[in-house]
Amino acid sequence: MAYWLLKTEPGSYSWSDLQRDKKTTWNGVTNAMALKHIRTMKKADLALIYHTGGERAAVGVAEIASAPYPDPNADNEKIVVVDIKAKKALKQPVGLDVIKADKTFTGWDLLRIGRLSVVPVPPAMWRRVLDLAG
Repeated sequence: MAYWLLKTEPGSYSWSDLQRDKKTTWNGVTNAMALKHIRTMKKADLALIYHTGGERAAVGVAEIASAPYPDPNADNEKIVVVDIKAKKALKQPVGLDVIKADKTFTGWDLLRIGRLSVVPVPPAMWRRVLDLAG
């Protein structure tokens, strides 16, 4: 199993929207590195849902519910999507300021490549985020 962090602007699609919908297609990703990460996702992998903008915090856990597949709404076959489903809200959101202050996260792509919308999460960092969330 692999772990991921998926960034979303809460004004466009939030954790609350995913909880309401139960399942959605994770689309809109066009960055080559982010698409490479999506192509390596497998069904049952887990992902932190991370709100960008003014919030900047991991807020929930989702499960990858499908293998990657071509985006049916894209004209480019290189654009891929996955389906995700809501698993659980984090008891306490884990903010970027908390992540930056914790040495566990040194070198993490979330901090190194801040604009990347799909980021792998090493297992030790995954466990630490969940610990920080309560």
